Amino acid sequence: MNDSRSRWLALAVLAVAQFMVVLDVTIVNVALPAIQTDLGFSADSLQWVVNAYTLAFGGLLLLGGRAGDLLGRRRLFVVGLGLFGAASLAGGFAGSSEMLIAVRAIQGVGAALLSPAALALLTVTFPAGRERNIALGVWGALAGIGGTLGVVAGGVLVDSAGWEWIFFVNVPVAIGGIIAAPMFLSESRGTARSFDFTGAVLATGGLLALVYGVIRTDAVGWGSAEVLGLFGAAAILLSAFVYVESRATDPLVPLKLFRVRGLSVSVVALALNGASFLGMFFISALYLQQVHGDSALEAGVHFVPMGIAAIASAVVGAQLVTRLGTRVAYLGGSAVGVVGLLLLSRAGAHAGYATDILPGFVVFGLGLPLVGVANQIAAIAEVPHEDAGAASGVITAAFQVGGALGLALVSTASTSRVGDVLATGASQPEALASGFERGMLVAAGIAVVNLLVGAIRAPHIKPDAALVAEAVAG
Repeated sequence: MNDSRSRWLALAVLAVAQFMVVLDVTIVNVALPAIQTDLGFSADSLQWVVNAYTLAFGGLLLLGGRAGDLLGRRRLFVVGLGLFGAASLAGGFAGSSEMLIAVRAIQGVGAALLSPAALALLTVTFPAGRERNIALGVWGALAGIGGTLGVVAGGVLVDSAGWEWIFFVNVPVAIGGIIAAPMFLSESRGTARSFDFTGAVLATGGLLALVYGVIRTDAVGWGSAEVLGLFGAAAILLSAFVYVESRATDPLVPLKLFRVRGLSVSVVALALNGASFLGMFFISALYLQQVHGDSALEAGVHFVPMGIAAIASAVVGAQLVTRLGTRVAYLGGSAVGVVGLLLLSRAGAHAGYATDILPGFVVFGLGLPLVGVANQIAAIAEVPHEDAGAASGVITAAFQVGGALGLALVSTASTSRVGDVLATGASQPEALASGFERGMLVAAGIAVVNLLVGAIRAPHIKPDAALVAEAVAG
């Protein structure tokens, strides 16, 4: 087998595995009502089906990348696939809410091991230039398609076979990847000399305390001893994380990166972008099925126009950044996203899809990638080449962790509003619609903060086309 063909077969193995990871972020959402009914999730705890995955993924992503550098990227890719596949199998057989949340966290750990290893293997497999750019383009396109197809695939599986199959479907993919990896992937290592396990534990623990504190505000109030204790623990753990990173020989997050303005702004921007997106996606999936009356498949199909708009916007966004710079795309995307969320907040208990829901989905879908593309590029444009990998890991983790926190804020606000409206004697659909409106307004508020961050701090960077292609794919 010639070297060129071997490289493209290697890309196929890596891209399919990454496709599975991206698919899993969205495929679960349309199954949430069925999961809630079968496993007895409360309205508060249901968000942990998503949050357990995103927190573990985001919190351990940087450690996963460092582990691959130290122990071997192919080895960690296979270990991550195995963990992801085993957790998926267990998720399909989960008989309680606690078990499902636990296996979702393990899935997140598996994703945190395999995803950075896969991207690193792709980079070392393809030489710099045209072939690597094509490979990165395929990688990025599959990620976008995976997010869109996930909602449709989830709907098909839930309606035809049951929610368990959104987990079972990962198992043959993981097995195939484990078998194919030694055949088509060469082992490689980086320059890391040690783990920063302490940093990973402190960061993940601090973020868990912060997110759980937000969730508990609905039950016990913002000023309760429990919530204040959780927020205090989060502050202590995250402060200790910064202290450890400042003294570590091989830090999980090199703090010097945050002296680069483009990166420091992009971390905040992408965290806020993830917060508004995951919060919107979570409550929209519930609204479509519990208020609008969609089946799981209908809900998935109704999300497709947003995915198509997002893919188109990502292509246009790359061109916009090349011509006008990152600041224009960032501000434009943030403003468009705010409008989309406000449009969605107007959908009531008797909303029509074409008139009341579709416009908001499409507009929000157009705005989201503009913020992402602009800030992925700005984050690495002024970072030294030797730190580009670390910078990419930081912004990917920021999106995941920001998404978990945003989901907690939006879901908590929505659930609290539903309870208040039900107490007045309103019907269940009216209360759920009112909760959806409140959640969308919170998500819009997060997007407004993002717009303000961009207006005040975003640098104006006009990168070359090669940097745009690499950043969008990564």
